[in-house]
Amino acid sequence: MIENRRCRLMFVDDEPIVGKRLKNIFDKAGYATEVFTNGSSALDDMNREDYDIIVTDLKMEGIDGMRILQEARRRNPHIKVIIITAYAEMETAKKAFQNGVFDFIPKPFKIDELKQVIHRAEKEMEESVSR
Repeated sequence: MIENRRCRLMFVDDEPIVGKRLKNIFDKAGYATEVFTNGSSALDDMNREDYDIIVTDLKMEGIDGMRILQEARRRNPHIKVIIITAYAEMETAKKAFQNGVFDFIPKPFKIDELKQVIHRAEKEMEESVSR
């Protein structure tokens, strides 16, 4: 955990079942989680709340995952953003990494894979705090 508090996770996916499932799993694992089904409400919430890690779908109606990545990194350069997508094209992944994405996971993914990436992001944040 970061600084003796629960790590704050934001999940953004336009498929409500995905967010509901991830929230359930990560709440049980001890994280503080919020779920949004569109980029607009996620960006609005970022104005009020601070998150440690954002997991966002790439392709969504309106504000997509790339925009969420850019806005999150603009507001907090240390935030970890993980993009999940069924459209894992090399050019898109390259653009995401150029914009500072922490990791890029193709759908369908295994929950254990996402857990490992989130743990890695937490560890990197803890290491940067202790430096």
